[in-house]
Amino acid sequence: MFKLFRSGKIWTIPNFMSMFRLLLVPFIIWAYVGKGNIPLTIILLALSALSDMLDGIIARKFNMISDLGKALDPFADKVTQVCVVLCLAFTFPLHPLLWVLLGLCVFREIVMAVLGYITIRKTNRVPHAHWYGKVSTVVLYASALALLIFPKMPFWLSTGIIVLCMICVFTALVLYVRYFVSEWKQPAAEPAAPEPEPEQTEKA
Repeated sequence: MFKLFRSGKIWTIPNFMSMFRLLLVPFIIWAYVGKGNIPLTIILLALSALSDMLDGIIARKFNMISDLGKALDPFADKVTQVCVVLCLAFTFPLHPLLWVLLGLCVFREIVMAVLGYITIRKTNRVPHAHWYGKVSTVVLYASALALLIFPKMPFWLSTGIIVLCMICVFTALVLYVRYFVSEWKQPAAEPAAPEPEPEQTEKA
């Protein structure tokens, strides 16, 4: 299975951008929880969101799509989302729905990880991100930024924002389950042929 991730393009700009988003996560936590520096947290989160938007565009435009990128990009998204919601749940003023959102996010990631693994085993293909997953990511990023910028917003407004996130996360999960099941019904892809070794010329 892991040969899938070694085949094709690995050291590409989109993959480096996904790694960059992963490296940003501890700095986001440090800025928000450790330092309580909201402006810095917003800048780091916005930078993460911007890199998430650009890496897909670059991958498609310059033909840098790879199996590793298909796995690394959503993984970076998931780690960032869960960590941001966890930080908000611990520090945002008394909003129990944030814990529900956090539980829903963790549940989704567990289900996605299991179904993704099964899909790779069954089809010999790495599943890729879809538009509904990206919409869910954008809504969550925007909601987190709104809660960070306006921590004293009315309770009804913050509730509406969190409920919207929950709806997007759950809808994306349902659509991804349908996608995985449809993939299982497709014939498995042929394993990639190993690259031919360069011919060695005999010394005269």
